[in-house]
Amino acid sequence: MATISLCMIVKNEERVLERCLECLKDIVDEMIIVDTGSTDSTKEIAKKYTDKIYDYQWKNDFADARNFSFSKASMEYIYVADADEVIDEENRRRFKLLKQALLPEVEIVQMKYCNQLEHGSVYNFDTEYRGKLYKRLRTFQWIDPIHETVNVEPIIFDSDVEIIHKPLEKHDRRDFAAFAAILQRGQRFSKKLLDMYAKELFIAGQQEDFFQAENFFKGVLKEERSLEVYKVADCILAKICFLRGDVEGFFTVCLKEVADNPPAEICTLLGEYYRQKGKWEEAVMWYLNAIHEQECILNIQYSKKIPMEGIIECYEKLGMVAEAGEYRKLQEEQ
Repeated sequence: MATISLCMIVKNEERVLERCLECLKDIVDEMIIVDTGSTDSTKEIAKKYTDKIYDYQWKNDFADARNFSFSKASMEYIYVADADEVIDEENRRRFKLLKQALLPEVEIVQMKYCNQLEHGSVYNFDTEYRGKLYKRLRTFQWIDPIHETVNVEPIIFDSDVEIIHKPLEKHDRRDFAAFAAILQRGQRFSKKLLDMYAKELFIAGQQEDFFQAENFFKGVLKEERSLEVYKVADCILAKICFLRGDVEGFFTVCLKEVADNPPAEICTLLGEYYRQKGKWEEAVMWYLNAIHEQECILNIQYSKKIPMEGIIECYEKLGMVAEAGEYRKLQEEQ
């Protein structure tokens, strides 16, 4: 049977920590709790379950904190959890079976991360696979009979264990503060981090969050990046121009994208522009593109809820009651 170290980083999680640890106490063999500066009873709650509690000076760097927690683990595998996660009884049973049957060559186990959309997270899928269980010490092997090389690709297993994400509040203010600190340091964003920043802006960003990101995304367009990254930057900059009322800047960005397969976000923003101007037919055309023709790259609601609500209003203004009813029904089915 595999042995597992639980590694968590926490701060002021007194409302949810016990709920999380209760789910895991008879699954994991060791609990590592790294506290980044709690001022509530988080550490007192953790002491009910483990004596391996470590203080960590927060550096606005989640990766560094995770690495610190991993350095304290001693079991074969490391399970990564956040305090606002819950595992129900059926999935606790599945987790225990997985622990008994886990083959030693498996280096990463992915689990289904659930309940994402309910809490306005940065993700566009309610359920997705995430790496949750990691082999602590990795064995490297040579492969290929000629031009031999070391195999650096991990062996990943997709399990049927479901982890329920159940926060009591949104984390967007915390996340935007972390992004602001990275921007201030002048650190280069990886493609993944850039995508996450843009998605969080489109899903939870307030006007000031967009404005704070403006210079960064303008700079991205001057870097050697992929077409996908440029499209992400254009979506952010189009939204900023829209919020600011910069019509010339807005159409400069949007027309560049329209010339080359625009994402649904651009189409919806164009629809919103024309709807606000009372140009209902033009708005309908762009909303239809967003709903039926183009794919979202940042926020799935830009091909669902937002253009649906817009097109219903436009059809009603045009006296097209049947069409409005059709899209109202379609909206209810989603």
